[in-house]
Amino acid sequence: MKTLVICSGGLDSVSLAHITAAEHQLTRLVSFDYGQRHRKELDFAEAAATRLGVPFHLIDMRTIGAALTGSALTDDIDVPDGHYAEETMRITVVPNRNAVMLAIGFGVAAANGDEAVATAVHGGDHFIYPDCRPAFTQAFGAMQRMALDGYADVALHTPFVTRTKADIVVEGARHATPFAETWSCYKGGDLHCGRCGTCVERREAFHLAGVADPTAYADPDYWRQAIAGREVQ
Repeated sequence: MKTLVICSGGLDSVSLAHITAAEHQLTRLVSFDYGQRHRKELDFAEAAATRLGVPFHLIDMRTIGAALTGSALTDDIDVPDGHYAEETMRITVVPNRNAVMLAIGFGVAAANGDEAVATAVHGGDHFIYPDCRPAFTQAFGAMQRMALDGYADVALHTPFVTRTKADIVVEGARHATPFAETWSCYKGGDLHCGRCGTCVERREAFHLAGVADPTAYADPDYWRQAIAGREVQ
């Protein structure tokens, strides 16, 4: 199946790109610049496209991102430390972000004759990000079938939507994903901070998967404290 992958440059989407290249016909990677403070992730997405030998489409959404105010990812608001399970992580929501990106992805796919759009939303995102939940992806897929009815037949592929990030690490490792060539940290520094929700989740996922984590973290041990704090709550 000719498949376009929405790729941020993070562990999940780069793993999905490698898995798709092995199991389907990967046609292109599509990424979005929405003014995120961790824009350096896009360099990792482009590198993945080069590595996999497919076109890279970078969509400029900075003016749209500027209107989606109130998120620590786009505004001058501190990215909180701690595990995703904490209520404070809701400040990292960019409203309707995935819905906007997927709509554009489907348009690109239809224009290029692709048969599917793949996105790496996973079970760990569900309670914070409503546009990562199964109910959303099912409804969105149905909406797109109507939007492209008679023009193109493009499916929504969400292989991780009911799975954990540890599952993604296992599958990514099985398909030789170069995890060191991915970027997760929301703070966008020289190294992964080791303290924000994505860093804690990333470090925990490697631990649970039993896979060596090649990531250099500014604070490599904080994740244990964050996990312990969540378990006490």
